[in-house]
Amino acid sequence: MARAFARKGKGKDVRYAAKLDAVERAVVAGLMEQVHDLVAPEPEPEPAHASDVHGDDDFAAIVSGLGGLGMGVSLSAEDQLPDDRPVPADARSFGDRDPALERLLPAGNRVDDQLSAEFRRLTEHGLRQRKARHLESAMAALRAPGSGVELDERTAIDMVVALTDVRLVLGERLGLREDADVDRLEAELDEMDDDDPRLHAMSVYDFLTWLQETLATAMLPGDHPSA
Repeated sequence: MARAFARKGKGKDVRYAAKLDAVERAVVAGLMEQVHDLVAPEPEPEPAHASDVHGDDDFAAIVSGLGGLGMGVSLSAEDQLPDDRPVPADARSFGDRDPALERLLPAGNRVDDQLSAEFRRLTEHGLRQRKARHLESAMAALRAPGSGVELDERTAIDMVVALTDVRLVLGERLGLREDADVDRLEAELDEMDDDDPRLHAMSVYDFLTWLQETLATAMLPGDHPSA
């Protein structure tokens, strides 16, 4: 069972530690990888014999055995739309694109489309790079060998930002755009069949929210209980 993030040490030696089992870490890392694929700039071609970016072989084997990224929670735009509504040919463009990107990369000007497009042209590539780096750092921490997660100050910030982005995308897929939407969906969940994928997705969303809140609380200044 997961245990919340808690602070260890002080000053430059401070660490934030949580107890997450391999399945929990795999779920969170898999969702982060899906968001990374959505938001990252187009990758450079990998050289031959590139090293495995997933790190620990045992962790990779667990992920493979449990069914892949996100353990059944898909953040792909293709999986969210009716069959008769195709995804735009370039869902990464400045035009009609995946609405999740509008949550991750909001317009600089919601009134003037021309100014908004110019703002994106000047800033979006850099924002994508920064978000991708946060996600990569958080995934590396989740995939590190061991029975839990331990973060230094810099990686803790990366984790908070990465969890925010995953929650934004998953929330968009669940239709959670304002507070009232949470109440609506929770009411709908009471009437859903046990095999409805939204039940699993919402439980994952709640877990991500709890994980982020415990880390953010541990990072606040003041006295904290030892991990």
